[in-house]
Amino acid sequence: MKKLWLQWFDNQQNQVSSQDAGIAWSRILPFVFLHLACLLVFFVPFTGFALLVCGLSYFVRMFAITAFYHRYFSHKSFKTGRVTQAVFAGLGATATQRGPLWWAAHHRHHHIHADTDQDSHSPKHGFWHSHMGWFLQSKNFTTQEKYIKDLSQYPELRFIDRYDIIFPLVYMVLLYVLGEVLATLYPALKTGGWQLVLWGYVVSTVLLAHVTYAINSLAHVFGSREFDTGDNSRNNFILALLTLGEGWHNNHHCCPGSVRQGFRWWQIDISYYGLWLMSKVGLIWDLKTPNEVLLNKKRLSEVVS
Repeated sequence: MKKLWLQWFDNQQNQVSSQDAGIAWSRILPFVFLHLACLLVFFVPFTGFALLVCGLSYFVRMFAITAFYHRYFSHKSFKTGRVTQAVFAGLGATATQRGPLWWAAHHRHHHIHADTDQDSHSPKHGFWHSHMGWFLQSKNFTTQEKYIKDLSQYPELRFIDRYDIIFPLVYMVLLYVLGEVLATLYPALKTGGWQLVLWGYVVSTVLLAHVTYAINSLAHVFGSREFDTGDNSRNNFILALLTLGEGWHNNHHCCPGSVRQGFRWWQIDISYYGLWLMSKVGLIWDLKTPNEVLLNKKRLSEVVS
């Protein structure tokens, strides 16, 4: 039992080479409980304020995942300072999608082997496997160090990656305190600590998680293709809205190092808009844009579905 608790709180306990393709049931119990906890919303008041907190929590943490876990840590599509990268690494960890090093390593591996037998989460292995089964396997709990040597030089990132579960727990505590304070100061809101924990963390996190997973499972199956990328990536307008721009997945696989994934004016890319604003105030810089020569070289003669 002691080792089980250590596995939940210290990812160093999971850094063991394994080829076990089975589901690590004891290790993923918190993931299971998180989904079951959604049922508890029926035992707290439902209010417009709770829904607002749920939406804001979803938006802010989705931005941390898409703009930093993905576009920065995985692809280095811009530069930033250590404080900013650490802040968004911690904020991204509150989304409960593991730490930035683990996330970036697996994503870099995906781009090297996209939609081949070696791709851990290609839909060719089945919908549920690509959606979430792959990261529940024992063999995929290990951070693939060889892919993230540039990131592992930072001790603060290694700490966040090793103890990533701390950040959702702190986030829940902050939401609980906020709910209790607001209940005292503004009783008309009809809120409370547990209400904000359930809507601001539990429901928001589950929604955010499955929308993120859908990029693996759906954006390689449904949508249109404008570029020949050697894989099955698709542009999907609905997923682009839900993920703040990640749904322009065929674009992304064409130019993975681009900070912008919506290449046309009508391809809404909210994460890019946020990053552009951050660049204007000096928080990030050296934003990489799509390579037009590469785009023209890979552009298909007509868009296909």
